[in-house]
Amino acid sequence: MRKDGRRLKNVDPMYSVASYVMSERSDSMNMIEVKVPLSPIQTYINCKRKEGTQISHLAVIISAYVRTMCKYPYLNRFIVNKRPYARNEISVAMVVLKAGKMDNGTMAKMYFEPTDTIFDVNDKINKFVAENRDTPENNGTEKLIKILKLPGLLNMGVGLIKFLDKHGLLPKAIIDMSPFHNSMVISNLQSIRTNHIYHHCYNFGTTSLIMTIGNNIDVPKEKDGNIYLERNIPLGVVMDERICSGSYFAMAFREMRNILKNPAVLEEKPEQIVEDDG
Repeated sequence: MRKDGRRLKNVDPMYSVASYVMSERSDSMNMIEVKVPLSPIQTYINCKRKEGTQISHLAVIISAYVRTMCKYPYLNRFIVNKRPYARNEISVAMVVLKAGKMDNGTMAKMYFEPTDTIFDVNDKINKFVAENRDTPENNGTEKLIKILKLPGLLNMGVGLIKFLDKHGLLPKAIIDMSPFHNSMVISNLQSIRTNHIYHHCYNFGTTSLIMTIGNNIDVPKEKDGNIYLERNIPLGVVMDERICSGSYFAMAFREMRNILKNPAVLEEKPEQIVEDDG
């Protein structure tokens, strides 16, 4: 019935029960810091720059996550009204600062395909940032806000949207405008020179994972009895634990870290796309 996902009926019974025990995302948030070595990413970006292609750190990280979802599709699940769903699309929401305004941004979302290469992801991000920085009033989120801000409509309008969403009746047009219905929210806090945080998952909508990118950090490492410092990009990740097991999350992020150790693999389309078996 939902426009953004299909109902899963073959999930582990433990997770069906978990949705009743932890009925809200605020009940079921798990948090982890994922440290990603900077050197392989920076080396790759520098190499592409010499070839005339500008690729951002953000593009590398989002591309790696999209590629990870190809192998670990449970990451793209969500829970609404205690029911598990597999999302029909890959969408990533992000705040973009409006032109000339460091304290004012707009939030919208990008859409990706499982077959996207890093070049596809990079192009989509660049287009998304340019459009939302220069003409933010044209994105769906801003349009939805303007409608809801009409006198006397905010409380009733938000209440109606929540009701329709809970019962799977929310129109696709509203889902497309909503920054709360997505595969992931990502925030690049490096761009404002601050540390990563653990951002809460919203109870409203379908966001099952929020990731923040913070200032680079030095991580002590040991090799041959000697201690050295390795420059890392820290990711603050908050997950809805009802969509999959802790071990599944662990394997998925191990896969993502392995990809980021050799970002060149993202230049090719994935060898296999695993379908959600739920």
